[in-house]
Amino acid sequence: MSVKMEVWGARALFTRPEMKVERVSYDIPTPSAARGMLEAVYFHPGLSWKIDRIYILNPIRFTNVRRNEVDVKILASDLRSAMQGSEKQLGIITANSIQQRAAMMLRDVHYVIEAHFDMTDKATPSDNAGKFQDIIKRRLKKGQCFSQPYLGCRECTAHFGLWEGGEIQAIQETRDLGWMLYDMNYADPANITPMFFRAQMINGVVNVTNCEVVQ
Repeated sequence: MSVKMEVWGARALFTRPEMKVERVSYDIPTPSAARGMLEAVYFHPGLSWKIDRIYILNPIRFTNVRRNEVDVKILASDLRSAMQGSEKQLGIITANSIQQRAAMMLRDVHYVIEAHFDMTDKATPSDNAGKFQDIIKRRLKKGQCFSQPYLGCRECTAHFGLWEGGEIQAIQETRDLGWMLYDMNYADPANITPMFFRAQMINGVVNVTNCEVVQ
């Protein structure tokens, strides 16, 4: 069963993994980012989200923003030590570790994410596709979510709702977007690898149904 989620916001940052220092956004949301927005609204172990199409409703425009970041992070090993009674300092003193970096972000974005879900082996006997679809649509209509969806970066808040506008008027632009991150392969937890696909935007629509994925 499919659902169409409308998302929009002032800025978006779907970071290209090949950019190591300065953040640069992809032209459109990655399928994994789109899935993350849906899971923020409704996650259940009994279903698995699959992205079908991403519709781009606003022209693709970029803006350059300077952002403050820190160059350190709290290690999991430090957390374990603290839990065992160590007096190791867990806080980050931003005055000593702050760095200013540029980011090439998208501005004034507006998308419709078309997706469907498959039932998993973790679904209980009382779970069924009709029940899940009713819950998802109700939550989208009411603006309910488990966590606030974001457009690639947590500071880029995503406004969202159920798409009920009938035919989707995407931008009339066709473009080869090149290789794009599709998702992460978690089959081997000790060796998590990225997966990529060749993104083609045709009349403002990127179809990821049965796309060829490479690692």
